[in-house]
Amino acid sequence: MKDNELAQDLLAQHFVQFALDCGVLKFGEFKTKAGRLSPYFFNAGLFNDGARLGKLAQFYAQRILASGLEFDMLFGPAYKGIPLGAALSVELARLGRNVPFAYNRKEAKDHGEGGTIVGAPLQGRVLIVDDVISAGTAVRESVALIKASGATPYALAIALDRQERATHVQDGKVVDAPLSAIDYIRQEIGLKVCTVSLLEDLLKYLQSTQDPLLAPHLQSVKNYRDKYGAI
Repeated sequence: MKDNELAQDLLAQHFVQFALDCGVLKFGEFKTKAGRLSPYFFNAGLFNDGARLGKLAQFYAQRILASGLEFDMLFGPAYKGIPLGAALSVELARLGRNVPFAYNRKEAKDHGEGGTIVGAPLQGRVLIVDDVISAGTAVRESVALIKASGATPYALAIALDRQERATHVQDGKVVDAPLSAIDYIRQEIGLKVCTVSLLEDLLKYLQSTQDPLLAPHLQSVKNYRDKYGAI
């Protein structure tokens, strides 16, 4: 394994531990946006104080800067992407990479400045910042907003890639696509993708943990991966 791969693996394992410590990563039975019953759930809304959000932004910034992505601004999709984009912009500026950021409202504002986009004007190459990706549904919505503003959807940065197959609508029904959500985003939408951690990093963590409360979840996560995974 090359040095940069070792560094990414170490960063990912530290991030999984961080998410568990914060209660952001939980195990049980949860319904995803794609309608799948998942044995684990990643709730970025629980990075809910200054220390946690600041640390999260550090993970994103380290991974993004190491990736070599060239972008002009950040976009945080409502709602969880809003604090992510703001915190990341602060951390990147601290590290010498100052870029503007914007986010969207779910409902258009009909007074004041109006519209659905808040912050810097969407222009140039836009890096979308979100928490997780499962089926790719939310990313398509962000891409449509960015294109409608005349900017270029360039890349996506996420904390956790669930490494699941994407979904698409066929004959009025939502069905699994042959591509993974990430492959769909790369090949069909044309975005570059930067991830802090992957499902396989979570599996690796569960395989090596000495915590008796976590080890029993390994098999259920494997079973889910076998059913919906793209790996």
